[in-house]
Amino acid sequence: MAVKTPASPAANSGTQPQLAQLIGLRELVQRRKPAKRGRVGVSGPSMSPLRGRGMEYAESREYQHGDDARHMDWRLTARTGKAHSKVFQVERERLTLLVADTSPRLYFGTRVCFKSVQAARLGAVAVWQAIKDGDRVAALRGSRAEEPQRPASGMRGALPVLNALRRWYTEPPTDDGGLAMAVRHAIRLAKPGTRVVVLADPRSVLDIESSQWAALSQHKELLVLLLTDPLELQPPSAYAAFRSQGQAVKLDLSAAATRDSWDAQFAAPLRQAMADLSRIGVRAAAVSTADAPDAWLDLVRQSVSQVA
Repeated sequence: MAVKTPASPAANSGTQPQLAQLIGLRELVQRRKPAKRGRVGVSGPSMSPLRGRGMEYAESREYQHGDDARHMDWRLTARTGKAHSKVFQVERERLTLLVADTSPRLYFGTRVCFKSVQAARLGAVAVWQAIKDGDRVAALRGSRAEEPQRPASGMRGALPVLNALRRWYTEPPTDDGGLAMAVRHAIRLAKPGTRVVVLADPRSVLDIESSQWAALSQHKELLVLLLTDPLELQPPSAYAAFRSQGQAVKLDLSAAATRDSWDAQFAAPLRQAMADLSRIGVRAAAVSTADAPDAWLDLVRQSVSQVA
């Protein structure tokens, strides 16, 4: 059960995210079949909730001085006796915003990789899916000093975000202000229509009031990915051995009281976070360190966007 820090840089990929690996996940996303139009993750520019001139009809309104005569709604004009013009939705790039929890709880793992490394991989998959969908991408964390990544499209947007994920999840940042601070930043920056992907430890989610989650999800597409490790949810029946800061730790899990404490520390927060988010209409998924980093995309494909 012990997690040992490997000596070689290649082996470090389980404890520290590697930029080359995050870039390589692009191929994994590219191989996936495109989503059907009308669902979350539609390929191509996203339709803005703003009204203006574009290719997609939005509504008709009474004619105003300066309206293009080619956009006259002749049927409604004939029916009402008043001139009406058609108004179209503006096509523009959607923003996919990653919100990263950098709590020290994430820098731990017993299967495949640390939860922090899996968070970086999930974030990279979200970046490449956004680029595939024609979105701009940006990322932020709960920092008192570091500015959020500036939104950009294509490789110009992807590489800075991937590098930020690599830095943030290599070791706990010294200026971590918590997920609550990151959510406040996201509420301020995310505009209607934004796709927001939150990478978080379940216990960090419980530190945030429901009103904050509601504010972040309003007129946006919000998905919260909760990082777990198999040992947290299914501890051994007898002993668990760890190595922390060079010290060996052995925990006796044969006693019912100890197992209850274990459940309260790890499994219960996950159950509570899932229930709380579901109650206020926020989609959430638990992702284990043993899961494929792109498996969560199936949730996005199967759910109809609730963006107003």
